[in-house]
Amino acid sequence: MSYDPDNVFARILRKEIPARTVYEDDFALAFQDIAPKAPVHILVIPKGPYVSIADFGAKASPEELTGFWRAVSKVAEEQGLTEEGFRLISNSGINAGQEVPHFHVHLFGGAVLGPLLAKEF
Repeated sequence: MSYDPDNVFARILRKEIPARTVYEDDFALAFQDIAPKAPVHILVIPKGPYVSIADFGAKASPEELTGFWRAVSKVAEEQGLTEEGFRLISNSGINAGQEVPHFHVHLFGGAVLGPLLAKEF
């Protein structure tokens, strides 16, 4: 999967599409998912053009790596999720169900989340 500069998250970063932003800094943007799967469901995206977590890990600068993961932690804390717990998921590639070719993590919380996968293999 190659990076598409017109993907929905790139367009959100350029403010061409509105988002319900909960956090923004030099490295990341966090916003509420439009179809939440938990009481708290936030997407956190880096500001750089990275397709997946593998792409991000291989190409991002040390400052981008640190800044992004600190932003994820800050969002979890600001949303009141650190004490009771939360889940991070990053779908990477077609088999994992990645729909948008821009690296992002889903931050879920606010309830008991149940098992990680819906079926056993």
